[in-house]
Amino acid sequence: MRKALLLAVVLVTFGALYAVWSYDDGGGIDVRPPDVEVDTPALREAKARIGMEDCAPGDGEPVEGGLPELTLPCLGGGTDVELSSLRGPMVINLWASWCGPCEEEMPVLQAFHEQYADRVAVLGVDNQDVYPGRALALAERTGATYPSLVDVGGEVLSEEAFAVARRGLPAFVFIDEEGKVVGSTNASGGVESIDQLEDLVADYLGIEL
Repeated sequence: MRKALLLAVVLVTFGALYAVWSYDDGGGIDVRPPDVEVDTPALREAKARIGMEDCAPGDGEPVEGGLPELTLPCLGGGTDVELSSLRGPMVINLWASWCGPCEEEMPVLQAFHEQYADRVAVLGVDNQDVYPGRALALAERTGATYPSLVDVGGEVLSEEAFAVARRGLPAFVFIDEEGKVVGSTNASGGVESIDQLEDLVADYLGIEL
């Protein structure tokens, strides 16, 4: 009887895991997140209240060494963005509502955005975050109004361009004017000042601000 009960528990557990994880055609593990709505009336209202900017698709074609051909929705509603269409100079910041260092650095990113948006764009990617309402609440607390995409299932982590984020968040990816990924870094603890972010931009994008 005890063995039968143990077998039943194992089978149920395996079934639950298989519903979330399955192997993709390339032999890797495909993580299937629960359905998460990132565009609802309540989220749109919150986004409008914050004054968060809409996501803007680029007009470029995929390039070698560029961002993947992957489309992500905009946090709180708006235009979906094909990553491979984006052109820089651009700083992409991967963050999440559950990431403490992300919260610490978001005011720095906002200050950078306010000061240099005409020279270097800032784009967030809310990564592996199934609570878009909490993500917008974090943006409101920190005053972040730069646009942010949503990657609920962490799809970008399987792409080489975003490999740096596999080591944890926050992480940065730098895109040049041709759409190529010219550098990335996992900023342990997050950036603490505009000067620090300016140095990263100078190092990876070659732009002195």
